[in-house]
Amino acid sequence: MWPEFFNQLAPTHGLVMIFGAIMPAFVGFANWMIPLEIGAADMAFARMNNFSFWLLPPAAILLIGSFFAPGGAEAAGWTMYAPLSIQMGPGMDMMIFAVHLMGASSIMGGINIIVTILNLRAPGMTMMMLPMFVWTWLITAYLLIAVMPVLAGAVTMLLFDRHFGTSFFNASGGGDPVMYQHIFWFFGHPDVYIMILPAFGIITQVIPAFSRKPLFGYSSMVYAVASIAILSFMAWAHHMFATGMPVTGQLFFIYASMLISVPTGVKVFNWAATMWRGSLSFETPMLFAVRFIFVFTIGGFSGLILAMAPLDIALHGTYYVVAHFHYVLVPGSLVAMFAGWYYWSPKWTGHMYNELHGKIHFWGTMITFNVTFFSMHFLGWPACRAAMPTTRRSSPTGTRSRQSVHSPLA
Repeated sequence: MWPEFFNQLAPTHGLVMIFGAIMPAFVGFANWMIPLEIGAADMAFARMNNFSFWLLPPAAILLIGSFFAPGGAEAAGWTMYAPLSIQMGPGMDMMIFAVHLMGASSIMGGINIIVTILNLRAPGMTMMMLPMFVWTWLITAYLLIAVMPVLAGAVTMLLFDRHFGTSFFNASGGGDPVMYQHIFWFFGHPDVYIMILPAFGIITQVIPAFSRKPLFGYSSMVYAVASIAILSFMAWAHHMFATGMPVTGQLFFIYASMLISVPTGVKVFNWAATMWRGSLSFETPMLFAVRFIFVFTIGGFSGLILAMAPLDIALHGTYYVVAHFHYVLVPGSLVAMFAGWYYWSPKWTGHMYNELHGKIHFWGTMITFNVTFFSMHFLGWPACRAAMPTTRRSSPTGTRSRQSVHSPLA
């Protein structure tokens, strides 16, 4: 019972956090702040916005309900990999319909944001005068519209394989299970940036405010965000090195993955340059923003390690990968939301937060997060050491023994 329970708990956690928490919360930030920042009276399509929101409760009911139905997320994971997901019970159908509803909600939110930004800006506000949060959400909205139909197509083919006798992903009928992974990660990798780009926008507005100086390199930040969005479509298969792809394919996705670090590094240097010689004050929003830069950079460096196919093959499926994506997504999304909440909530509510409570929140989550996830790097790394090449050397007794060439005893 307990292994099956855990196999359902972890994937449900992943889907709830991605589709039910991070993405809707950032859309909520967009609905509050974009009209205020561009001088618009409201979002462009009120009824579409309303419909987008009210798709989420039934989607949440289906998603959480699948946890209690036979074969929900069990074994197939939050990625719903075929052919395991073809064999699951009715809970898997509930997950598929929940993903469809949440995807439709995201697409409508993206359309609304694009039209609002392009058509309802205040007179005289050019594109290169937009606040960075507006820029990041404009690019994110295009990503949403581009990739959510891809996920919808993947889970629809999955549904057809389950109930209508097709064999898109069923190898016994001539299908290809790896094709599902390609389609899913063509959605999944840009989706990482759908969750991170609005966070970049929040941090890029918090840091200048508490540095008491203008943002360093505004235009380079805009181009960096656009570059990240474009490159995100070119690196999806670095999630799939362990499936066995040609060396040429491995090299392409290694280079594409490492190339994304260039515009990301531009953003980090711009944030640091904005703070340089600024009149800094470390209220709660600024503490969360500085934490974002520090912890997200750690996640970025572990991502560079995983972008190398030989290392990724050894580390795939270990806690090192769990540590990496939590170091990217928790600081990259959740911490930025905390910074944005403390920064903008007085404007929204007319009530100033308690600074002491904010600092307790900051230090409590900073310490517990790092204690929990930093140790996971060390849980996963022995798998990489175990996969390192070995060589023969003479033992003290003259016999030959096999030891790792990287062993301190070698």
